[in-house]
Amino acid sequence: MTVSSSSRLHLPDLTIKGFRGIEDLTIPRLGRVTLLVGKNGIGKTTVLEAVQAYAARGHRSILTEILGAHDEMSSGIDEDGDEVAGPDWPSLFHRRDWSPGVEAVIGPTSGHDQLRIQVGPLTEGEQGTIWEARVDSLAAEIRGASPQVLRAKFRGYASIIGISTGLTAGATPRVMPWRPRHRRPGLHRSIAPDDNVLPAPITCERVGPGLLGNVDLARYLDQVALSEAQEQAVNALRLIFGSEVRDVAIVGRQESPYLGDLRMIVKLNGLDRPVPLRSLGDGALRMFAVALALANSVSGFLLIDEAENGLHYSVQREFWRMVLQTAERHNVQVLATTHGSDCIAGFALAAAELEGIDGLLTRIERDDDGLRAVDYTEQGLKGAALQHIEVR
Repeated sequence: MTVSSSSRLHLPDLTIKGFRGIEDLTIPRLGRVTLLVGKNGIGKTTVLEAVQAYAARGHRSILTEILGAHDEMSSGIDEDGDEVAGPDWPSLFHRRDWSPGVEAVIGPTSGHDQLRIQVGPLTEGEQGTIWEARVDSLAAEIRGASPQVLRAKFRGYASIIGISTGLTAGATPRVMPWRPRHRRPGLHRSIAPDDNVLPAPITCERVGPGLLGNVDLARYLDQVALSEAQEQAVNALRLIFGSEVRDVAIVGRQESPYLGDLRMIVKLNGLDRPVPLRSLGDGALRMFAVALALANSVSGFLLIDEAENGLHYSVQREFWRMVLQTAERHNVQVLATTHGSDCIAGFALAAAELEGIDGLLTRIERDDDGLRAVDYTEQGLKGAALQHIEVR
């Protein structure tokens, strides 16, 4: 487990403050692959969501996706002034606080390159030079009510996500999207002095806790078709089925009106006709999906929630060898969570065997001072493999 590649990691360590259910958590060290363990509800999935938000530089679409996955929606207004269901933005913050000055901080512990998601007032300069309203009455409401603005800040630049209106004490804010006067397709306008946009996001894919759908699998496979990465994904299936697996392909059309028309099929030796990938079981689907996701996360992040799902204990060791080696090959930083002792044992054995790849096991626990992360040493990692440490 000799550390060889931490200098290439986007996050060699991590601090999270005020984000969703996490008030304050510092993970002093992250590896090429970091497996997070801990009790249910301790915040492991929230750590993955924080990294997802960080990689996206706080882009509105990713924050909306995170909240939508938890059904955290509330009443909002669109740019035409109509009331619609929208993200419950206070849910981004610890204790759902929406008071002026509240912020969530995500990033390296050094303070450099931290993402900050903040609530604050709309400045006079923003009102006068950037805001464009399509509804005059709404514009008047915003200008007359000292609205609060939801911003994402990174490296001195900022992107306004939305503006709250009709806010009273104890009420849920109605937030409308920010629409700059001179829009650039797909980008928020920066409010930095030199008018640059926010730095580009980092590639970040996420797998789990459930199984990927055929559309996502097809998207992954399209990106690596007929390449070495496709063969590596097929090799991942062979970890379960051995040399019986010959190849994998996509059939059908995504735009077809018939449910289930788009399918992944597998050619097996000894069978004249290919079989659906899903007919081979959840383990095959999870193994193949993770291998494809790694190939689609080059020089970025891969987040795996509940990594043990669908995988038999007998393949855990080889699964993690595949993840560690492929992540190192493609310069992917992987963060994963698990509840399973078999998953931990397989990870510990694989990480201990691969001397040149930094695989870390980190336990998140709560004490009187709040959350803390315990990093297992190399000796502790080997002990975890032998003792099947209790994580439930």
